[in-house]
Amino acid sequence: MDDPNDEKTQGSVPAAQDPPPYSDEQPYNVSVLKQPPHDGPANPATMLQYQPLIQPQQHNIVIVPVQPTNEPDYLAYSIFTMLCCCLPLGIAALVYSIQTRDANHAGNSAEARKKSRMAQILAHTALGVGIVLIIVGIVLRVIIIKND
Repeated sequence: MDDPNDEKTQGSVPAAQDPPPYSDEQPYNVSVLKQPPHDGPANPATMLQYQPLIQPQQHNIVIVPVQPTNEPDYLAYSIFTMLCCCLPLGIAALVYSIQTRDANHAGNSAEARKKSRMAQILAHTALGVGIVLIIVGIVLRVIIIKND
């Protein structure tokens, strides 16, 4: 009954016990903030001696800069074939040229090579179709002029 610790704990909150030991693999870091001791009457705002702060574990993020590739995009060639030769094939070549440029900036060399090759094929095809249409148009005009 003459325990000195008994008098200190009668008017205040009992002392907190140490938490059980945890394993090394904790999913969260736990920090405990202590409030200064309270000697006056019990106040609900100051009764909490410990406030656990649970924070997720910090992960290190390493950002590796992307090395842009240098595949030809045939953009000017695609625009020329779109405007002067064959509009539908020129538009398709232009779309693939823009996709090639995006893949180059992203550093995706395989995708850039594939899109570049498709843009070149479509631009060549549009040029060929345009030349054939121009030749057919000239031949038809000559035939029409001779028949008149």
